[in-house]
Amino acid sequence: MAPYYEKMEKIHKKVGILLAPGFEEVEAVTPIDYLRRAGITVETVAVNEGPDDTERLLVKGSHGIPLAADMGIIDALQSAFPLWDGVLLPGGIPGAPNLAASARVNELVGAACKAGKLVCAICAAPAVVLAPLGVLHGRRFACYPGYQEKVPEGVWVDAPVAVDRTVITATGAGTAALWALAIIRALLDGEAAKKVAGAVLL
Repeated sequence: MAPYYEKMEKIHKKVGILLAPGFEEVEAVTPIDYLRRAGITVETVAVNEGPDDTERLLVKGSHGIPLAADMGIIDALQSAFPLWDGVLLPGGIPGAPNLAASARVNELVGAACKAGKLVCAICAAPAVVLAPLGVLHGRRFACYPGYQEKVPEGVWVDAPVAVDRTVITATGAGTAALWALAIIRALLDGEAAKKVAGAVLL
């Protein structure tokens, strides 16, 4: 087992994680941490409106914990997105509805699906963000209990994580680690996910 402080070699894989005000902190920070441990580049994206760049890039989570993002959603669309291998959407209330209310987020998710990139959502985000865009149509998915009722066109599975081709969904903060490991397996392989799980004693 690799010691907790050992850094894995940098991999030529890159994803973006979208942070709207009210995002669930555990569902955001866990995949950022685990994917970076695996050597994957994670770029954080603020879906936020502020009077200046500094405030616009500072996004406060649903429990009042602020994160400073690497870039705003406009920059992500214009320059970062074409280089990504996937996009991640944390849940949280009002985080997930705030993501869904953004036309730029919807544009980015739609483009990711069209390009065959990985699309990953957790908690309320599968039902609130992905379902209205038709992403879950005919696909197996997981989400926060009760939200599956909003996705009649999808195939809900009673499991912590669901993987259906390029779409990876999960139930909530308590399964964020499993969600992150599933994303690592999809981007890299099972061995990389196993190394990260061992390093964090999961």
